[in-house]
Amino acid sequence: MQKINRNVVLALLSLTSLVFLLFQLCYYKFYLSQKNGAAFSKARGSQSGQDSARWHVVRKFLGLISSHNIPVYLIDPLILGLVDKDIEQIRSSPDGPSPECKYFCAPREFTTFALLDKTWKHDVGLFRTAEKMGFQWLKIINKDPRLDGMDDLSGMEIPLHYIFKLASHAIHLVVFYERSGNFLWHGPLRLKQHMDRKFVPFRKLHFGRYPGAYEKPELLLVSIDDLKVQIPKNPSSFLEEMSHSRFLECRYREARAFFQLYPDDASLDAVEFRKKAKSLLHLAALTLNNLGVKFWLSSGTCLGWYRQCNVIPHSKDVDLGIFIRDYKADIIPAFQKAGLPLKHKFGKVEDSLELSFQGEDDVKLDIFFFYEEDDHIWNGGTQAKSGKKFKYLFPKFTLCWTEFVELKVHVPCETVQYVEANYGPEWKVPVKTWDWKSSPFNVQDNGVWPIDEWDNVIQIY
Repeated sequence: MQKINRNVVLALLSLTSLVFLLFQLCYYKFYLSQKNGAAFSKARGSQSGQDSARWHVVRKFLGLISSHNIPVYLIDPLILGLVDKDIEQIRSSPDGPSPECKYFCAPREFTTFALLDKTWKHDVGLFRTAEKMGFQWLKIINKDPRLDGMDDLSGMEIPLHYIFKLASHAIHLVVFYERSGNFLWHGPLRLKQHMDRKFVPFRKLHFGRYPGAYEKPELLLVSIDDLKVQIPKNPSSFLEEMSHSRFLECRYREARAFFQLYPDDASLDAVEFRKKAKSLLHLAALTLNNLGVKFWLSSGTCLGWYRQCNVIPHSKDVDLGIFIRDYKADIIPAFQKAGLPLKHKFGKVEDSLELSFQGEDDVKLDIFFFYEEDDHIWNGGTQAKSGKKFKYLFPKFTLCWTEFVELKVHVPCETVQYVEANYGPEWKVPVKTWDWKSSPFNVQDNGVWPIDEWDNVIQIY
């Protein structure tokens, strides 16, 4: 047998390896990239391949939802923050090609959009098309809180979040629902046991750590990086709203257990009072919201929401809290204009201010102003006949949204600590005899108003 030249063999092996390598490159470029979205055209030529990839994933997603007539709008905080800086230019810019990819190419692992539930019927065809385009997707569902009630804990589940992933970028689609308080709500993102926790970096998602409440946004159609997309008309306002959007659901299960121990008062007087209290709260919320004054449910009204998801019928008033830093001189005339005359004014802006307005019949609105110290928050009280001052101490707290008597209102996020400070560890037990000067667990003597100040700090009408 003829001896084979070693150099010829090496040359043939090298040529074979080169041909195979070229085949792999061509296969990746013309097949896998089309399937998985890993490589893209040079439409965004001024950006790196990874930056361009983000833009292309967003473009394909917008094409996907457009083909199914699903209206979405951009709520990604990183992109909206960039857009807000150039909002006037974006509003006035023509629809011609952009010289560079400035927004959708910004470094991030996902892009977030919002979907209003009532604008889409959750057609499964969307997901079939998504898969054909190379997307992987995940649906997160949970119970519908709008169906919860004292007699109905149905547990019916609704879609809350969708994740669409293509190559190394993901689209987070947050589903918003209308609530009876005329606001939008999104649920938390909680994975079921069988779900892939490595599908995307869930902990980095901006929406879903907790439920959120938002006003219905006015939308604006703009061109961003050559892509037509709807955004909140005022991005900065939306971002500010987002930073304070946390929502607490009423605890219907605990409320039902409470009423099993302490049957609810269904008398005509109780029903009538709750009706008047609801009307008064709605009027107070409208008045303060028009003034731009932030408030929350306080004292017995807060206890009623947290303990029994309703107004306590024997409380005979509605209680609200306001930080003294948010006080406005327009508050009193605004309530008087709304038909609520001033019943009494105790204290002064610098110390222990308290206002009370007369509602329908004997139902009154009490507004307590809260003062912040280094390690606690307090509000004051005044005894009219003696001039004695009282102080009620609370641990520091933040504010969350909730829905109460068909109204979107604030409550302390740290509700248990807030309620316990006022009503003690036995707050779950109803108390019908209550002395505001001695019954609260957090009350302290705070001196006496000087007699020469009484005309200013003790005003009864």
